[in-house]
Amino acid sequence: MPQSMKKQAPDSPRNTPANLHSSDSRALVSRETVQAYLNAATSDSTRKAYRSAIRQFEKWGGRLPTDSETLVHYLLSRAESLNPRTLELHLTAIGQWHRYQGIANPVLEPLVQKTMNGIRRVHARPKQKAKALRLEHIDAMARHLRAQAESKKKYRDLALVLMGFFGAFRRGELVAIRVEDLTWEEEGLIVRLPRSKTDQTGQGLLRALPFGAKVVCPGTALRNWLDAAGIKEGSVFRAVNRWDQVQQKPLNAGAVNQLLKQLGSECGFDFVDNLSSHSFRRGLSTSAAREKVEFELIKKQGGWKSDATVWEYIEEGQRLTDNAATVLMEKLAALSEVD
Repeated sequence: MPQSMKKQAPDSPRNTPANLHSSDSRALVSRETVQAYLNAATSDSTRKAYRSAIRQFEKWGGRLPTDSETLVHYLLSRAESLNPRTLELHLTAIGQWHRYQGIANPVLEPLVQKTMNGIRRVHARPKQKAKALRLEHIDAMARHLRAQAESKKKYRDLALVLMGFFGAFRRGELVAIRVEDLTWEEEGLIVRLPRSKTDQTGQGLLRALPFGAKVVCPGTALRNWLDAAGIKEGSVFRAVNRWDQVQQKPLNAGAVNQLLKQLGSECGFDFVDNLSSHSFRRGLSTSAAREKVEFELIKKQGGWKSDATVWEYIEEGQRLTDNAATVLMEKLAALSEVD
């Protein structure tokens, strides 16, 4: 009998139930491990945005996998109601779905790309930017909080505002800070960020906050909050209920925006609608630029990776102080005095 026709012995190790079960278990573990690593390769916020985009496409009537003709119809139906940047996100999410399914990506078809380019040119809208908080705004909020009746929430809010501004923290970074991430030095406070938007691999970033005058010192404000709340470990910024009781769970990231809008309204700011947690980062960078702080120091404090982003903030902060028109007006004023 040819070798290929020989039946394998019943007791062969390859066919025993135990080994078959072991093989299946290894395959299952392998798939789960691969999936875990694939999930870790994309941030939670990006996955959430992609899922939302695909849900909107399916709610419209689209199905995955899809084709270029359907995508063009989708773009045309949403061109006037959605920001082009939102539509681009939808295309990216749909494209990524096809890519990881090993299916030809219809998003890359010339007709889809050309249609998207046309929508972008016709319906482009300026990107809505958060209002950059200035030093006088931080001073107004700090004064308002210090004038309030004694409460734990008062100490928390003051620490959050000063830490957020002088540390140029993102809201996700702020609420993720733990007591174990704090290092107190004679000159100030060092905060270690285990993970950040620009540090997805978890190498860790450090943010330094020197001690300053007590009324505006973020380190002092933070220490006062920790003492008032009795926090010795775990999350630094936590929810406080209506009875001024500190909760165990960390503050929700969305609560940072809510707090800023509330304080802005109470302080009488006329830009409350444009306040968000990003107002801290834009505020620190533009305020530092107006005070002629060096580029590298601004970049380091905010943990920015892109020089272009930092220069954009610097130019925004100095557009009225370093302006060609100022020199010319001074010259014209001098000529007018002579006449």
